[in-house]
Amino acid sequence: MPTSPWSHQRNANIADDIDFEIKGEDLQFVEIELDPGESAVAEAGAFVWKDATVQMTTVFGDGAADQGGGFMGKLLGAGKRLITGESLFTTVFTHHGTGKARVAFASPTPGTILPLNLGELGGTLICQKDSFLAAARGVSIGLHFQKRMMTGLFGGEGFIMQRLEGDGWVFVQMGGTLVERTLAPGEELHIDTGCLAAYTPDVDFDLVMAGGVKSVLFGGEGLFFARVRGPGKVWIQSLPFARLAGRMLQAANHQGGNQGEGSILGGFGRMIDGN
Repeated sequence: MPTSPWSHQRNANIADDIDFEIKGEDLQFVEIELDPGESAVAEAGAFVWKDATVQMTTVFGDGAADQGGGFMGKLLGAGKRLITGESLFTTVFTHHGTGKARVAFASPTPGTILPLNLGELGGTLICQKDSFLAAARGVSIGLHFQKRMMTGLFGGEGFIMQRLEGDGWVFVQMGGTLVERTLAPGEELHIDTGCLAAYTPDVDFDLVMAGGVKSVLFGGEGLFFARVRGPGKVWIQSLPFARLAGRMLQAANHQGGNQGEGSILGGFGRMIDGN
């Protein structure tokens, strides 16, 4: 498999360690190479193509090898996915032939597919809803509840985010261009609430006011910034899908461009210039 900046070759000493390569710039897809018996799990609707020896099975929940509790355990896992905005089902792709076989999955929106090895991140990643795309078999998708009331109400993703756990590779989809920041202990970063894409669980996540009264009312940036404090890693996306969808809706309604996006003067500005 050809190499790229976003690629990985299998470590023979690690079980179910998959090879992969992410292709494309703004409309990306991930191509996963499977050895006999290896499996990849993907979000329903993400599939692009596969070799004939790779068989597809639809399962309840996240396709993890052991969800526990029989049918009720699987039903609970599927319910968790539904709460986080995902489908009740995932698809498992398993190579049942010999040699190498490949399967590819694509992001449904323009942006970046981020490959992360959960084993190198302490086994857990907190990320925005709808961000899961695919993973090696064994990665589980759960819920993460914001503990602070204000953070849950105004944090951009609400009370519930996705919690990805395991020790294998996972592929998450981010909007626009992606920035990774490693925060030192006590180091703080202020981020637009919609642009905070993912963070490790050791990062402290809270909200801070977006300046004074004038900035809040007329600055167009909303009431709060996301405040993240290290140690830990955070991933920032430049174009949240909600922002892209809002611009598309404006264009469909012939409302023009920014004109005070997020500001109470947005509608007033549109009346002044005739849009």
